[in-house]
Amino acid sequence: MINFTQNDCLMNNHNITPRTRREFLTQSGSGFGALALAGLLAESSSRLESGTAFANPVPHFAPTAKSVIFLFMEGGPSHLDTFDPKPELNRLAGQHLPESFGTVITAMGEFHAPLLESKRKWKQYGKSGTWVSDWLPHTAQCVDDIAVIRSCWTDGNSHSAGVSQMNTCSMLGGRPSLGSWVSYGLGTENQNLPGFVVMQDGGGTVVNGPRNWSAGFMPANYQGTLLSEGSQPIPNLNTPEGISSGIQQGKLSLLGSLNQSFADVYPQQTELDARIRSYELAFRMQAAAPEAVELNGENQSTQELYGMDQKETESYGRQCLLARRLVERGVRFVQLFHGAGSRWDAHSSIESNHTKLCKAMDKPVAGLLKDLKQRGLLDETLVIWGGEFGRTPMSEQGNGRDHNPTGFTMWMAGGGVKGGQVIGSTDELGLRAVEDRLHVHDIHASILHMMGLSNMDLTYYYKGRPERPTVNEGAFFKKLVSG
Repeated sequence: MINFTQNDCLMNNHNITPRTRREFLTQSGSGFGALALAGLLAESSSRLESGTAFANPVPHFAPTAKSVIFLFMEGGPSHLDTFDPKPELNRLAGQHLPESFGTVITAMGEFHAPLLESKRKWKQYGKSGTWVSDWLPHTAQCVDDIAVIRSCWTDGNSHSAGVSQMNTCSMLGGRPSLGSWVSYGLGTENQNLPGFVVMQDGGGTVVNGPRNWSAGFMPANYQGTLLSEGSQPIPNLNTPEGISSGIQQGKLSLLGSLNQSFADVYPQQTELDARIRSYELAFRMQAAAPEAVELNGENQSTQELYGMDQKETESYGRQCLLARRLVERGVRFVQLFHGAGSRWDAHSSIESNHTKLCKAMDKPVAGLLKDLKQRGLLDETLVIWGGEFGRTPMSEQGNGRDHNPTGFTMWMAGGGVKGGQVIGSTDELGLRAVEDRLHVHDIHASILHMMGLSNMDLTYYYKGRPERPTVNEGAFFKKLVSG
């Protein structure tokens, strides 16, 4: 195993120029293998060695959560039609935004379209009496375990900027993702499985692609591992027929020695370190991973709880069930993208768009919460739901809504979160967050805090500068755990 010093990993940024065609091809290909398996291993404290560039994996304070499941609705779901009812919006429907709201700038420029009513039927649920629309009847049954945050806001008005900021705290690509920071700060509890796993449902690719789960300027072994959709999330994992464990170990040893020789010449390439570690982990995963991702062993009632018996909910239900199995086995951070390819982006026909998407994810998400709770895992698993922004109260193309970064809803459950509460509010039309406003920086700081990490003390030195996960902003929001 290669040990990188801080100078090797972080401050040596000179370029190695290939002198021959062979060297060029060698350097170009050295990171390819890491794309599939790099990021699988975030070392636990017992395996960290002095002199490496990794964080101290001991939490800064007692955590309330051991793992995170981030349910990311890519494209921006409408808070006005899910968790944030606005009677005044329906009363003024068809009129233009009152002058008191000022000029509204969206991704399409100045916005002058009339207000669009919400056609949803609303009802209060649970002992808490939390309002939820008829689009989410299954999630509504879990509101007493959920803290609904109606006052989120962000800076990114486009999908690329919004998704990037919600994942990395920056609208510009290149910074480590939230999952990478958690892996860097805490490591993994299972040396035979990835520490940070990502899944996206079929039908598209998340905007920005792997940048959303990248390790950025940190060593590549902290980036997320993308699992495939379907019955075989990890392709090519099983040992080919006729290959004994001894033969395979010999091949891995040869690869290891070749990679080690190359690493001795180019120690600044963290992708190579990630590649070496990925081969080591892949070998161990051949025993542990098949059992972890095999869902057929789950009884019928559990599969039905996640909606795996219905065509509309089978895909996301499979991912949610797999997420439960992964955190149950010590995976630290799991992110599930729903609507990959910005399918929640309802600039037109929001009724048909959101009806379909809500139905596809509502039962699986509720099933995840119920399953975690009945297994005693919800108390230690922080579940997060939301997208990169919300939707405007003004109409677009007559029957849709535009992007709204100035006020939208997310929710959290488990992991120390006090359920059955509504935090913050938007104005009477749902355009802007006005009470207990939580920026993305605050949201990330709060997630890290519940994992036992201080967003200002978790530091990685890059090119001589101390880098922090929330870009030196944001603070833990105490009402999440205290109500």
